[in-house]
Amino acid sequence: MEALKLATIDDLMLSADDQADDQLELISGEIVRRPMTRAFHARAQGNTREELGPFNRRSGPDGWWILTEASVAYEPHECPAHDLAGWRKARLPCLPSGLIDLPPDWVCEIISPGHERKDTQQIPLLLQRHQVPYYWLIWPEDGKLVAHQLEAGRYRVIATVDQHRRARIPPFDEIELDLSYILSDTPDST
Repeated sequence: MEALKLATIDDLMLSADDQADDQLELISGEIVRRPMTRAFHARAQGNTREELGPFNRRSGPDGWWILTEASVAYEPHECPAHDLAGWRKARLPCLPSGLIDLPPDWVCEIISPGHERKDTQQIPLLLQRHQVPYYWLIWPEDGKLVAHQLEAGRYRVIATVDQHRRARIPPFDEIELDLSYILSDTPDST
């Protein structure tokens, strides 16, 4: 019986060069193609980043880098591309030119039908191992956001918010987020 060979970040980089039009990620040693982005997914991603803009624009140690489609090299066989990820500038003063190998302070995944297992089971376990303090999940089709905070090495739910509310959600609880805007389906529905 032949042993299963796990793909590495080097394999991912070579594959990415060969398939420049595809967004690839490395999950549990397997190079997988990310699904095509659907309109609700793209809108929720963009609107979330826009709502968090005050943090992203700050300079100095209290500012954040909030990136979309950020590939993070956690382990030799783990390099997911997060829908949104944020680093406090106090921990990451400058963005690297290549892959980021410092775990983020916050990750947000936007759930796409057919990919729930990765975002609700595999990614949280990886983030727990690397002590990522906050993990959000957004379900655009269901109009809800569930926020988790790491406590004693495990995630616990700290907020479940639907699209009809405003909320202060850690780590961005300094401002009130407009969930109706984040989860809106048309520009004029807010």
